[in-house]
Amino acid sequence: MGRYLVRRLLQLVPLIIGITIITFGLANLVPGSPVSDLEFNPDIRPADKQRIIHNLGLDQPVYVRYVQWISHVARGDLGISLVTYKPVTQSIMQKLPNTLLLTVSALLFALVVSIPVGVYAAVKRNSWFDQITTVGSVAGFAVPTFWLGLMMILVFSVKFHILPSGGVYTLGHATLADRAKHLIMPAFVLGFVQMAAWTRYIRSQMIEVLRQDFMRTAEAKGLAQVSVIFRHGLRNAILPLVTLIALDLPALFGGSVIIEQIFTWNGLGRFILDAVSKRDYTVVMGITLFISTLTVVANLLADLAYGLLDPRITYS
Repeated sequence: MGRYLVRRLLQLVPLIIGITIITFGLANLVPGSPVSDLEFNPDIRPADKQRIIHNLGLDQPVYVRYVQWISHVARGDLGISLVTYKPVTQSIMQKLPNTLLLTVSALLFALVVSIPVGVYAAVKRNSWFDQITTVGSVAGFAVPTFWLGLMMILVFSVKFHILPSGGVYTLGHATLADRAKHLIMPAFVLGFVQMAAWTRYIRSQMIEVLRQDFMRTAEAKGLAQVSVIFRHGLRNAILPLVTLIALDLPALFGGSVIIEQIFTWNGLGRFILDAVSKRDYTVVMGITLFISTLTVVANLLADLAYGLLDPRITYS
C-alpha cells in the first residue's frame, strides 16, 4: 500500500500543475481588472494608474506572472488580495472553518438520512415506503437549493420565528446551542440534493446486492436479517458510494456559494463571490486552487478507503 500511495502522490503533481495552469488562464481571460474602475475616477491621474498597475504586476506578460504566482504557490503563498491587500492564504484560513462546518454537517446529514432510508426501501421493494422514497428522492433532486433556502427562511424565520434567518451566530450570544440553531437550515438545504441522490443510489445498489448468492447463503445459515443486510449487504453496496461522495465534494463546496449568500454565512462561498464581483482575481485563483486540491486529495482518500472497507481489494 505504501508503494501505491507514493505512486499516486507522484501522479498528483502534474495534475495539480495542470489545475494551476487552467485556473490562472481562465482568471486572465476574464475581461476587466481591479484597476478598471480607476478610469472613471477623476482624482486618479494616468501616471498614478500606471504606477498601480506596475506595483500589482499587471503590466507583465502572462507567462511571467504565472511563473511568479506558481513559485509563490509552491511555498504555500497564494498571493496578496488585489482589493484588501491581505494575504490570500490568511483570508482563506479565516473563512475555511465556517465552510468546513457547513459542508461536513451537510455531508453527515445526507449520509445519516440516505443510508437507512435507501436500505429500507431496497429491502421493502415495491412497498408503499419504497414508492414514497422514490418519488421523494426524484422530487428532492429537482428542487433548486436557492428556492428551498428562501422557503425555509420564510417559514421558520419570518412566519414562526423558530430559527434565525442567517449568520453564523448571534452577536453577544455565540454559544454552542446558538451556533447549532444558525447551522440547521443552511446545512439541511446544502445536503438536501445529495441526500435525495444518495438515497436513490443506495437503494439501487442494495437491490443488486440482495440478489447475490452470498446473501442467500448468509440467510440460509440462519443469520439474523439485520446482520445479513447491514454486515454483508450494506458493506458491499456502500463501496461505490465512497467514490460518489468524493466526486460530490465539489458540488458541496460549489453549492455553499449560493447557500452562504442566502443565509449570510461567513465562509469561503461568500468570500469568493465578493472577490468575483470586485475582480479580485488573486483571491479567486487561490480559492479555486484550494478547493480543487481538496477534491483531488478527497479522491485519493476514497481510493485508499476501498481497501479498508473491502479486504479483497489489494494495492500493487
